Amino acid sequence: MSTLYTINVTNHSPSEQDFFFFQKPAVYQGGAQVYSNSIYHQVLQPYKSSGATLTFQFLQQYYAGVQTQRPNLVVGQASGTITANQAIDLAIEGENTNNSTTMSVDPSLGLTPPVHTDDVQEGAYRISTPQFNANLHKYNAGLAIKNSITGTIVLSNFINAEPDKNIDCQPQLIFYVQTGSYQAGDVIHFTTSGRGAAQCDTTDGFTTFDVIYNPDGSWSVTPVLPPTAQYFAGVTQLIANSDGVEVDNINIKNEAGSAIISTGHAAMLTNPLVVNKLSHINAISVNSEYQISITGGDYMGYICTAKTATNATFKK
Repeated sequence: MSTLYTINVTNHSPSEQDFFFFQKPAVYQGGAQVYSNSIYHQVLQPYKSSGATLTFQFLQQYYAGVQTQRPNLVVGQASGTITANQAIDLAIEGENTNNSTTMSVDPSLGLTPPVHTDDVQEGAYRISTPQFNANLHKYNAGLAIKNSITGTIVLSNFINAEPDKNIDCQPQLIFYVQTGSYQAGDVIHFTTSGRGAAQCDTTDGFTTFDVIYNPDGSWSVTPVLPPTAQYFAGVTQLIANSDGVEVDNINIKNEAGSAIISTGHAAMLTNPLVVNKLSHINAISVNSEYQISITGGDYMGYICTAKTATNATFKK
């Protein structure tokens, strides 16, 4: 099941504000300049006079996206017109994930259902482009995101698609809130928009962020742990939900720490650490090194010393 992420925004300034949301650009191989779009926009009244809260929700489901590019990409204008998307998996070492899709332009723009390709970079997915006349036709290719409330899918960030190329896209699950009226799908300048923006970093395991826009124009961001997997500093017993059902509370990244390759459950923080119900057991190899964190905690280096069909043992 995909993780649901939630960003709640309240406006504590004395006047209504335009807010837009955007994402840290993915890491691309197969192109040069990376462009960013706004992924959501809304006007919010002051909380004191309205009691209103703005909520943006999205699933940890990755979407490959391509788009017919508008002439001369301009900040504040839509990046394109016709868009095609496909839900897609990331490449995981040792697993045959559906990590690759092929773009088509004739008779119209599209993406094929994803299939497995062996040489996609770990933690990324691939868009393969066809032959086309780049002097006559321009296309965007990259990462799209689905708004779980509206159901709309918008291109979050992208590169210029060149003919007959393999584009590997490694998503970055860090999101931002900023004041401004950029509509979903409008091109933004990531560096400029990111200055002083509220940052919501999901890579540490947080799934909900309460964001406050303060009267002085500053931001306060409070990350919230999943309600079914809370823990308390200094206590080694992990607390699950009240009905006793085990939930994922362990995140495992590759040795480089660039991507989460599996999740699982641990009853106790011990050394050695036993992680049960691994979501991607084939991504774990004995004698290999990994970065491991309990939800919301810091990542630490471990070596896998043993594994079975469903769990693995790690030592620091």
